[in-house]
Amino acid sequence: MSDAAVASNWRASGSYFEVCNCDAICPCRRQGGQKLTTGSTYGICQFALSWFIKSGNAGAIDLAGRAVVLAGFYRDDEAGKPWRVVLYVDDGASSAQHDALASIFLGRWGGTPSRNFAKAIADVYAIRRAAIDLDHHPGRWFIAASDYVTVRASEAVPSALPVSCGIPGHDQPGDEVVAEVMRVADDALQWDIHGKCGFASTFDYAAD
Repeated sequence: MSDAAVASNWRASGSYFEVCNCDAICPCRRQGGQKLTTGSTYGICQFALSWFIKSGNAGAIDLAGRAVVLAGFYRDDEAGKPWRVVLYVDDGASSAQHDALASIFLGRWGGTPSRNFAKAIADVYAIRRAAIDLDHHPGRWFIAASDYVTVRASEAVPSALPVSCGIPGHDQPGDEVVAEVMRVADDALQWDIHGKCGFASTFDYAAD
């Protein structure tokens, strides 16, 4: 199958967990289908996002069991709020899996990620292989990408209305959480944040 055919023939679904430096419930969320605000709590959003693929393929390339983490930031006072990011790809991935995962989660193959979030990515500082350890089970949410990213959360935030986030998609409601820690240490990405918001859900992305 040609590269172009693979790029138009992929799908990935599984579990999703993110944390950012906003106060819970994050202003980016929708609650009961209603948008909350248009800006981050402190004028800058620093984030760590994670996906675990339970089922997926890119052409004949099996993606099941693979994981990726995306860390980055954007500023509300910059036109278009461009994202600056590092992508961490499961170091157990083969070369073909690695390339497919990078293309999917950076939006280079279009589809759901491009529509949901990846069009905002302006600068990719690096794509790194990392030892990724994820736990997306309720009450013990965890992200690790080698020594670059560490996230822990255990407390859900009560909400009488469904909460959703645009990155997994507003068709995938989930749980708002408070994170004990989000630590990112990688060149231009440096922060150590405690007691801020997170979100856990599922995702189902596909090519256009």
